[in-house]
Amino acid sequence: QVRLAESGGGSVQVGESLRLSCEVSGYSGPGYCMAWFREAPGKEREGVASFYWSGKTVDVPQYLDSVKGRFTISRDNAANTASLSMNNLKPEDTGLYRCALSPFRPEDCFVERGPDFPWKTQGTQVTVSS
Repeated sequence: QVRLAESGGGSVQVGESLRLSCEVSGYSGPGYCMAWFREAPGKEREGVASFYWSGKTVDVPQYLDSVKGRFTISRDNAANTASLSMNNLKPEDTGLYRCALSPFRPEDCFVERGPDFPWKTQGTQVTVSS
């Protein structure tokens, strides 16, 4: 059974940083597509970042335009954990961030598809205050 365990999040001031982590267990496929998406009241859900894990490398990382240059994906292979480092946070980054996993092939791994992935966490709140 696939399980995702998400950690991180919190409340920060504008310009500060946070790091979200998502640990994968129970997945037996050769590779997977992982994404983070966020939800906020009055806004549509939006994909924030995604990548394809081939079993050896992090491929085709994608980012929402508004977070490019501020958010970075990384992966700890030993811990089977991916992380999203979020720097220079802005009030518009506020939302419930959810990690999601899919067996999609790399050519189908798009940041916009995160909300449609079959496995998702309940989410962790990120609040950025000015």
